[in-house]
Amino acid sequence: MAETTADVRRDIEQTRERMSTTLAELEQRLNIMQVVRDHPWPALAVAVGAGVALSASGADAKAAAATVVATKGSRTKISAALDDIVANLMTGVHAALQDRIDGWVDELKSAIGTSASSRTPSRRGMVASSGGYGTGPVDDLSMGQPGRAD
Repeated sequence: MAETTADVRRDIEQTRERMSTTLAELEQRLNIMQVVRDHPWPALAVAVGAGVALSASGADAKAAAATVVATKGSRTKISAALDDIVANLMTGVHAALQDRIDGWVDELKSAIGTSASSRTPSRRGMVASSGGYGTGPVDDLSMGQPGRAD
């Protein structure tokens, strides 16, 4: 009964080979994508059946109700924060677009030979800190429109 180290190594190697073969067979059987490719209609039937069973269980309505209850207090806080973020974003986008349009107007004026300095005051630097969407610097209110006699 005395086994040599060569016998033990051979047994270990055979066990490894059997395990590798078994694992490869299991991977092949459990490869869902391959099963679906090989049998598309039964896979579709199983998916539809699972969907019907899930919808009949009412789990989706229970999950929605639990979500509403869990987020009840945070809704107003999140809403206010999102409103501020959107307002600041829109102000920044407005300022960027205004700068771009002012640049185009300056290019057009220089192309036709008028002075670019006769344009309205620069709005560069008008960013989210200007007070939110639809608001601008206070000094804009006091300035009349250029070229207009009031």
